[in-house]
Amino acid sequence: MPIEEKAFEIITEICTKNFDSQGYKCPMDIALDIMQHPEFPMHNYAHHYLVPAVLLTALQKKRSVEGSKFSEELEIVKKRAQEVLPAFCGTHGTCGAAIGVGIFFSVITKTTPLSKDTWSLCNRATAESLREMADVGGPRCCKRNAFIAIRYATKTVLDEFGCALSCPEEIKCSFGKYNLECLEEDCPFYKDNKHVV
Repeated sequence: MPIEEKAFEIITEICTKNFDSQGYKCPMDIALDIMQHPEFPMHNYAHHYLVPAVLLTALQKKRSVEGSKFSEELEIVKKRAQEVLPAFCGTHGTCGAAIGVGIFFSVITKTTPLSKDTWSLCNRATAESLREMADVGGPRCCKRNAFIAIRYATKTVLDEFGCALSCPEEIKCSFGKYNLECLEEDCPFYKDNKHVV
């Protein structure tokens, strides 16, 4: 099985398992479960799916939606994420993780090109998460940008829908040793940084 296909499969399996479980996990914890899977890659466009998938899982579990509705929405998220090609952050001027935020909000609000208020929400959420990524800077790090995207989207879910997804305020990344381009102390999630993000 190609690495991309396997990575997408891991996301679907872990998100579905979390949705079906008795307990609740926040989107950041679900993301870390996926990232720590031994077959999940350091850099890969599967992160474009990871971001909206973990957000959808946490929110719809909190909302106690039907399992069939969740599965249908997760499949929509997956198909849309697969259309965001690899290396978008370097070749198209936008990160796939930020687009993943927009995918998440468009699915849960049922936004179309003809929508009004929710159209603005989806595009603003994408733009603002991308701005936060740009403020940290490059080069690429799929883990860092996923953390930024999830953190931003979680705050926006609380502001827009009044639903707390309970993400931790402090995130310490343990993946820097696998990333030749790691920003180390210049990354807000670098494990040896002392400040809380």
